[in-house]
Amino acid sequence: MLGERASHHLCEATMGNTVLVTGVARYVGARLATALAADPGIDRVIGVDTVPPTAFARSGGAQLEFRGIDLRSSDLAKVIGTADIDTVVHMTLLSGPARSRSALKEHNVIGTMQLLAACQRSATVSRVVVRSTTAVYGSSPADPAVFTEETEAAEPPATGYAKDAVEVEGHVRGFARRRPDVAVCTLRFANFMGPGVDSPLTRFFAQPVLPTVLGFDPRLQFVHEDDGVEVLRRAAGEDHPGTFNVAGEGVLMLSQCLRRAGRVAVPLPSPTFRVLGELARASGLLDFSPEHQALLTYGRAVDPSRLWAELGWTPTFSTADAFADFLARHR
Repeated sequence: MLGERASHHLCEATMGNTVLVTGVARYVGARLATALAADPGIDRVIGVDTVPPTAFARSGGAQLEFRGIDLRSSDLAKVIGTADIDTVVHMTLLSGPARSRSALKEHNVIGTMQLLAACQRSATVSRVVVRSTTAVYGSSPADPAVFTEETEAAEPPATGYAKDAVEVEGHVRGFARRRPDVAVCTLRFANFMGPGVDSPLTRFFAQPVLPTVLGFDPRLQFVHEDDGVEVLRRAAGEDHPGTFNVAGEGVLMLSQCLRRAGRVAVPLPSPTFRVLGELARASGLLDFSPEHQALLTYGRAVDPSRLWAELGWTPTFSTADAFADFLARHR
């Protein structure tokens, strides 16, 4: 039944769709744009970012275009207003020390507000997909064993990328209330993992010696890059309104990850771990942000079953499989 419903949704996709994807200069965004361009139900894919993608495949049936646009500029509204955009996939929630905190917040929150305002004025946009993060749940010793989409964070994120994600989701919910005719899908992804992923967590696991927090062994969940792109592709081609957790089946303890990776663990008292993280971030060696430090202390696990039931589909890679595929490339 679920598989039949998913197939029915796919068949209902309108031929000649035009999809706009933000964040195509990043790995997952570029892969998604390429996958959408190969979809026979899509006529045109417009990729948006401030810099051109390095791996923007030109194969596939759809016309694949790149527009160098800052989300905060008026040029984005012009594209949405003139290109007959049907679907918008928003992928540009950024983290990292490459920009100042104020610049990141302006990009993440103000950029999203500008994008949603352009969508609200559009007469053609009928579907909006937003890539969010399970970091909205935070990581604390008071967390439940597993977060569902309705679970409130025990300690809501107060800083950084995670706080931006909470604010972004608030604006997305506001947009959904103002435009009930638009199918709005928010996807809360666990950490991406795979041979092509370059993230703070993959860079952490690539180090030969890894600091850990003395007395803690956090649970971690991953999404393989292939499954993540497939979820986004399906969400862009079908109406799945609502908020969904996205994670591979199962969890791995940090100690299991270290053993499988053959890494040397150096347990440190929590205050020393935080200081080391701040030094690593300041030096540019690792993006050891407060939310990553909390994750590597308390961990986090979410229940993705709602999404699998909604899609009538299950991921190819479990959390353990995704980590194994990452290790196979990086050994």
